[in-house]
Amino acid sequence: MELAQRVLALTPSTTLAITAKAKELKEKGEDVIGLGAGEPDFNTPQHILDAAVISMNEGYTKYTPSAGLPALKQAIIKKFASDQGLAYKPNEIIVGNGAKHVLYTLFQVLLNDGDEVIIPTPYWVSYPEQVKLAGGVPVYIDGLEQNQFKITPDQLKNNITSKTKAVIINSPSNPTGVLYTAEELLELGKVCLEEDILIVSDEIYEKLVYGNHKHVSIAELSPELKKQTIIINGVSKSHSMTGWRIGYAAGNQQIIEAMTNLASHSTSNPTTTAQYAAIAAYNGTQEPVEEMRKAFEERLEIIFDNLTAIPGFTCVKPQGAFYLYPNVKKAAQMTGFNHVDDFVEALLVEAKVAVIPGSGFGTPDNIRLSYATSLEQLEKAVERMKQFVIEKTQTQL
Repeated sequence: MELAQRVLALTPSTTLAITAKAKELKEKGEDVIGLGAGEPDFNTPQHILDAAVISMNEGYTKYTPSAGLPALKQAIIKKFASDQGLAYKPNEIIVGNGAKHVLYTLFQVLLNDGDEVIIPTPYWVSYPEQVKLAGGVPVYIDGLEQNQFKITPDQLKNNITSKTKAVIINSPSNPTGVLYTAEELLELGKVCLEEDILIVSDEIYEKLVYGNHKHVSIAELSPELKKQTIIINGVSKSHSMTGWRIGYAAGNQQIIEAMTNLASHSTSNPTTTAQYAAIAAYNGTQEPVEEMRKAFEERLEIIFDNLTAIPGFTCVKPQGAFYLYPNVKKAAQMTGFNHVDDFVEALLVEAKVAVIPGSGFGTPDNIRLSYATSLEQLEKAVERMKQFVIEKTQTQL
């Protein structure tokens, strides 16, 4: 049976391929250290688990409104008011089965065949594929390493055409961990307002910001930019709830209503128990969020210098999220590999360290590694990579 062309056109997930290979080696008894995970290594905080159990025991196990429980919407509204000073109404918010599902639904209701979405590189792997599934065309702008992987207003303006529908801004970024400043967002926002381009602001890592840096939502910079922006967020990264699958979008009422109509015919509603857990996540204590943030920051400060001490590795220091995104092109060449993808495969097979090649994020000279694992494992992994590079380089001399 012939499959649909829209599915055949999808690019296989590099992340899943590496993860599957690492799992296969582990099952054979190999001591593989996996640094590919895009999720916190902490359990969901206890008060959230308790709230989920209580909701089930009290019989809250039935359908909910397609756009989410009113109480959860109110918790999200309260969060926006407290964190960004943004005011939203319930009909301007939709809750979905994770931020990924919410993004998918957004592109489905937003794009017609041939509509263009500007995606800065490096990008999260699912952005281009979701745009293509909606009939849209991804248009890539290189976020240059010398500019901390961030795009400029001139780059944005030069890539806008009559078919441009939206631009995606992900801050803090997956995979780079970099943040846009308020000034940088304001300049990008001016272009979007002038050209009437929708801003899709992916803020899923907003709670994981380090040092003196501060997360800023482009929507909070002016009333005009708020109207022009759809914010995507969720509890997965902030509250270590990746498996609960609760994300949401906030913005233009017409777009949110269209997303709600589509959700009513595709998923009915987000998982009821997970919604009650998310209510507890936002309405309960935020101490566990800060504890996790501090743990990630501590790991970053310890591991960053060790990583950049590896011969042939250079890295922009992240300001948020929990990823490092070093350029390893020189290291790959030093060790006898023509492509970083081959270098990554050798790291896995020979050094027993699993990282994700940057080719899956649109920048083939980089690798992504997550520091959402124990400090002991991180230090061991970095030492293995260092020894691998040194020994392989010596064999090339």
